Amino acid sequence: MKRILIFVVFCLTCGALSFAADGGGVLPKSFAGWTQSGQAQTSANPAQADPAYPAVLQEYGFADSETATYTREDGRKLTIKAAKFNDATGAYGAFTFYRQAAMRTEQIGTKAASANDRILFFRSNLLVDASFDRVTAMSAAELRELAGMLPAASGSAGNLPTLPEYLPKNDVVENSAKYILGPQALLAVKAPLTAEQIDFSHDPEILIQEYSSKDGPLTLTLLQYPTPQIAGARLRALQSAQQAAPGSLLARRSGPLVDVVTGATSTNAAQTLLSSVNYEAEVTWNEATSISKRDNIGNLIVGIFALIGIILLISLIFGVFFGGVRIVMKRLFPDRVFDRPEDVEIIQLHLRE
Repeated sequence: MKRILIFVVFCLTCGALSFAADGGGVLPKSFAGWTQSGQAQTSANPAQADPAYPAVLQEYGFADSETATYTREDGRKLTIKAAKFNDATGAYGAFTFYRQAAMRTEQIGTKAASANDRILFFRSNLLVDASFDRVTAMSAAELRELAGMLPAASGSAGNLPTLPEYLPKNDVVENSAKYILGPQALLAVKAPLTAEQIDFSHDPEILIQEYSSKDGPLTLTLLQYPTPQIAGARLRALQSAQQAAPGSLLARRSGPLVDVVTGATSTNAAQTLLSSVNYEAEVTWNEATSISKRDNIGNLIVGIFALIGIILLISLIFGVFFGGVRIVMKRLFPDRVFDRPEDVEIIQLHLRE
């Protein structure tokens, strides 16, 4: 038994060393003509991934990061930083945190944005920051190939948050959405609400979006709480703050959502924006509303009799076949194949003797 344990430990150690030697990261050795030069640097320390906002990365569920340098035969250079999060929600939040409004929207991975030689995108639970020394017409296509090679999170970890679905589409400022999961990110993006007003003890999800109107800029903040009761309590707290400082914000609740509008709140555009957010609950009824064919006892009985009929029919066919063959053979070859004299001898006991 002791030898077996030593052998197992040895195999696991060799596997771990082999994994480490191969890099063990998420970034490929090569893609689209780019080849990794040197060994990729990995770290589970958020301060090494981003010295300015390590606490923000932790709020988004940072797991580890990997940095690699790629080169091409023509001498070009590319630096890629990949951050892995616990789920796609964290990667999406980090993407919105680092994305700037001046960036252009790109079609890479799940969502992407670019600014000159820097392209930021995420796929599943991975956030990728790519920096080219020189951008070409094929740079986006090369990163699309890279995005297709990145591993995806399994199960519910790959699900994106549903909060962006409630954002109004009209008059939106492109690339201005910020998805927040904690007070550090809320403070860093200079949100119009404070951590005390939101109350992070209930684990809310926050989405901030900028809008433009003819009367001035507007900011919509969506707060999603676990239950409508908690959302109602937070709405009353916000309304108390509104009464203390009239005109500072507009607040409204829809199910577990609390939507808050700040900016030019005295305009009709603010009221329209406030009322445009409506929560729609999706109810799933798993109980069967009728008896399926599989669960119907009548169908089971009918199936049993049908099976019996099929077996009887098969037996009849085989009986006629074998009986007919026997009769034909007896007529064509009498006493040669069937009922030969040597096969029908009668054993006699000779009791009289």
